[in-house]
Amino acid sequence: MKTAIIATLVGSAAAFAPSPVARVESSLSYAKELDSMAGVSNEVGGKVWDPCGLSDYVPADWARRAELSNGRSAMLATVGWFFPKIFGTFDSTDVTTTDPIDAILQSDPQWWVQFIVLCGVFESWKYNQEMSGKSFLGGAAPAVDYLKLWPEDAAKQEELKLKELKNARLAMIGIAGLVSNHLLPGSCPVPPGF
Repeated sequence: MKTAIIATLVGSAAAFAPSPVARVESSLSYAKELDSMAGVSNEVGGKVWDPCGLSDYVPADWARRAELSNGRSAMLATVGWFFPKIFGTFDSTDVTTTDPIDAILQSDPQWWVQFIVLCGVFESWKYNQEMSGKSFLGGAAPAVDYLKLWPEDAAKQEELKLKELKNARLAMIGIAGLVSNHLLPGSCPVPPGF
């Protein structure tokens, strides 16, 4: 009797064992291309950090441009999160809070239309600059360098690209933590009031 019960249990447990499935390789494997890009450093174990395997499905250059663009937006968002809490709000009748999420909801819809049009103008200008050989996201001379921070030396250029990428990644994690803590108080180690 005991043998029959054990055999039944082993048989039913085998039903939940994973079946061997061959990994399907995409024809768009860009991981090798990522190895030569900025961003492979100590923090990510000296290799490309791609936990979801997205480099098999999107071009490496496009993914890096998206990462830098989103990182720059996150850097601005982080400054925008702290600015009203430290310096207060501008004279305004519609936005009366220093809470960033509430401020978004209090803003007049016409402000959002103006903001979207302004972003469209900037994106159009960026596109035109890139078509003329300038760059916003690496690969060529920068389109905007008012402070003359872009070095002539290739090694220094790579160092600057790595610094920007690290700051962009940190800002994306930071703003995600601030928003998470706002929506779920106590979910992230954020000082009180932020």
